[in-house]
Amino acid sequence: MNWFALYTKPRNEKKVAEQLEKLGIEVYCPLVAVVKQWSDRKKTIQQPLFNSYVFVRLEEKERDKVFQVPGVVRYLFWLGKPAIVRDDEVKNIQELLLESYKEVVVTGLVPGSKVTLDEGVFKGQTATYIEKKGNKTILVLDSLGMTLILER
Repeated sequence: MNWFALYTKPRNEKKVAEQLEKLGIEVYCPLVAVVKQWSDRKKTIQQPLFNSYVFVRLEEKERDKVFQVPGVVRYLFWLGKPAIVRDDEVKNIQELLLESYKEVVVTGLVPGSKVTLDEGVFKGQTATYIEKKGNKTILVLDSLGMTLILER
């Protein structure tokens, strides 16, 4: 059994995941909690981490079964074949979402300062401090050149 990435219609990820589970297909739709602001209130909602994508784990011969669900568009392809997502990649996503970050406090840093991350998935990595905008702190991981936006 392999994990495959399914492309869904926009804003159908949770519905598709629910329907695939009803068909007995193992599905993973990573969700993150996001605070949304309306004119009269704030609300925390669960939003898909990857827009228009869900992961399914099934046998190669059962791949057509997913098209019974409205909202499924197609499989994600790589080099002409449905892209297989490794088990460890799915586990890494799950672990990343389980990480609980405590309040980030940044004081006395000037742009260009080096910091070492002491929590989370990137624990022990060195990053360069870029700036602080409101409740967001922007860093660039030195090893990957990847931008991290920490929000408290």
